Amino acid sequence: MSQMIFINLPVADLDRAKQFYEAIGFRNDPRFTNDKAAAMTLSETIHVMLLTHEFWATFTDKRRVDAQTEAQVLLCISRESAEAVDAITEAAGRAGGTLDPCPKQDHGFMYGRSFADPDGHIWEPMWMSAEAIAEGPAAMSEAD
Repeated sequence: MSQMIFINLPVADLDRAKQFYEAIGFRNDPRFTNDKAAAMTLSETIHVMLLTHEFWATFTDKRRVDAQTEAQVLLCISRESAEAVDAITEAAGRAGGTLDPCPKQDHGFMYGRSFADPDGHIWEPMWMSAEAIAEGPAAMSEAD
């Protein structure tokens, strides 16, 4: 079995959050969805668990940050092209998300944008050319 990642996000309105994530290409997995949580799948290895604030609080004693005013993580996901980066970002805007809360990045070999979901969680879709990936950090230092 390949390794997977499950990102747990606290949400104020579970139904609204489910609709948002479905609008940008995630699929709901009803086997792991109820009135407290919704399992949303982006790929075979990437899953997001949307948790009501109350349910989230059962997993940790730490204070939940308000993602509308504070950031703890930036969730970066790769896309197959710069056009696909734009497509998911624009879909997020149409679905009620905030477009480009972080600066756009266009270095030729790498392109990235960002969006925040209705709860303020920031996603950064990005694309990098196969050549830049093969060259590694050297390609990035030359672009700076």
